[in-house]
Amino acid sequence: MRTASVQRTSKETDIALELCLDGGAADVHTGIGFFDHMLTAFAVHGGFGLQLRCQGDLEVDSHHTVEDTGIVLGQAFKKALGDKSGIARYGSFFVPMDEALGFCAADVSGRPFLVLEADFPEAQVGAFDTCLCTEFFRAFAVNAGLTLHLRVPYGGNSHHMIEALFKACAHALRIACAETGSGETLSTKGMLD
Repeated sequence: MRTASVQRTSKETDIALELCLDGGAADVHTGIGFFDHMLTAFAVHGGFGLQLRCQGDLEVDSHHTVEDTGIVLGQAFKKALGDKSGIARYGSFFVPMDEALGFCAADVSGRPFLVLEADFPEAQVGAFDTCLCTEFFRAFAVNAGLTLHLRVPYGGNSHHMIEALFKACAHALRIACAETGSGETLSTKGMLD
């Protein structure tokens, strides 16, 4: 089983996370209801086991909680994947969510990069600022060593648009992290870094 545990404590957040890339239950508590919903959907649709507790300075706003969760989840992904040998490496997926369409293309490359194109019509979904969607995925991609291209070409409801992105990313990563059985590293360099 490909697993990782990460604990990170700062003056702004205290986070404990356990991740299993090969399945398990999802139990997520960040203090931000919509964000918990998105992370749970990410775990369920990716087929990942995710146990997460975050105590953040929500009296300020949700920025630190969301970004730091992305950091810790990214660190756990990187740790659980090890040297990345024997995985498919690439994955892409479209997810329709009512009127919205989300897309993700992922490369478990070791070279972090994020492109996120989405124009959210609402500034907030519950206590979640929609601009934090980019902050989360950037922190996640950088700390996991992922190239992520995320896009919502159309949609009219920010909840649906963000949910489509989280689910598309989960499915793309599920494909990219799938074990091929070859044990080989899918790179002409012989390594993913």
